[in-house]
Amino acid sequence: MQKNENLVKAINRNVRCSARKINLLLKNIRGKKADIVIRDLSFARQRVAHDIKKTVQSAIANAENNNQYDIDNLYIKEAYVGKSLVLKRFRARAKGRASGIKKPFSNLTIILSEGTTKKEESYGTKS
Repeated sequence: MQKNENLVKAINRNVRCSARKINLLLKNIRGKKADIVIRDLSFARQRVAHDIKKTVQSAIANAENNNQYDIDNLYIKEAYVGKSLVLKRFRARAKGRASGIKKPFSNLTIILSEGTTKKEESYGTKS
């Protein structure tokens, strides 16, 4: 099995949002070209879209500066999120009770690849 060397990674640790909410946005960007992803995230209504956009821009900068890849040929190969630490707080309730509040953090990973996307390849191969 041959290892693919044209991968570029950017990791954003301790993003102050739950993994479920981040994953909703990551589903929309997987497999798309990098410039289209930045455009889509710029107009997304969710607060965490700004953090995802910064991570994608960091991966693009890594590809350009460290590996001399062409920005126009980059696409999102993988985008995934994992759980990180959880801040535990409490809220006072009636009759002297307390209820817990969990404030989760997440680790966001974006992996870019150079070349054409899978969708573009499948369109071009039909003969």
